[in-house]
Amino acid sequence: MIERHWPLLALSIRTPRLELRLPDDDELAELAELATRGVYRPGERPFFSRWPEKPADEVARGVVQRHWRQRGAWTADHWALEFTTFLDGRPIGAQQIRAKEFAALGEVESGSWLGLEHQGLGYGTEMRAAVLHLAFAELGAEYALSASFVDNASSIGVSRKVGYQPDGIQRDVIEGQVFVTQRFRMSRDDWRDRERPEFTVSGIDGCREMFGAGTLPTGG
Repeated sequence: MIERHWPLLALSIRTPRLELRLPDDDELAELAELATRGVYRPGERPFFSRWPEKPADEVARGVVQRHWRQRGAWTADHWALEFTTFLDGRPIGAQQIRAKEFAALGEVESGSWLGLEHQGLGYGTEMRAAVLHLAFAELGAEYALSASFVDNASSIGVSRKVGYQPDGIQRDVIEGQVFVTQRFRMSRDDWRDRERPEFTVSGIDGCREMFGAGTLPTGG
């Protein structure tokens, strides 16, 4: 079985309503088609790139290539895990967790998107909480980082709700315009001190080494 050589395919997180795992090819195609129906509304810009505004074929192809690229570029020193988020067995979005030099720094970052029809229902909060559980409880992370443009109220709301603390700002020029990003940071103690829903993680033991997590403490 392919999971023997790529054990991340057996990794999953179950939340009260959702499942996060890597998709098979048919599910990846469905996720790509979901992205073509919209990820944010006209006039919004939650990401540095305007990838969701490209022609539908390019959007779908980009989603597929992103998943393949991240799998092919994976090393224990530099990895990005792009979960597909499933509701009742159907893809509704993607939740990424990534790190560089995790064995030394113990820090992870996250990013996500949801199809427009699935926004405003609390799924974004549930997805983020799920990968925080993976990071802190299963991989032994010391910190989790996130960042959002200062006008992205929904993303900032998720960060505050799950317990991140402000960690300064960043200013960038994009297409000749200055964009201000609010950075957030959560420590292991911040995460441990908050009430959290129940999560079930499967398949983690077979792939800890791939995350560079072998020497880090685990547990809640």
